[in-house]
Amino acid sequence: MQFCDECGSIMHTEGDAWVCRSCENEEPRDSQAEAAMATQDGQWDDGAPAVADATQGSTETMQEPCPADDCDSDRAYSELMPKPGGSYEVRLFTCVECGHKWRES
Repeated sequence: MQFCDECGSIMHTEGDAWVCRSCENEEPRDSQAEAAMATQDGQWDDGAPAVADATQGSTETMQEPCPADDCDSDRAYSELMPKPGGSYEVRLFTCVECGHKWRES
């Protein structure tokens, strides 16, 4: 998994580049670094992992503009999640209109 250096969102691959869906930052792919990210040797599928969803158990929204290009919403659900292995929390947002998810940068 690759995170954007600009906004912290998860990036996806497009050809020879990692591209951020939130801020459109592009970074070149490095096949050696990607090979070291994960391997499937010795792994098994034990089902889908739990994914944080800021809409779970939340009925309150806050004013937070959605970073999605095709959305003009300024309201989002928010949730504080503990950072794995860290001593602080990260705020996760889910747009009330389009469902786009992002984290506080």
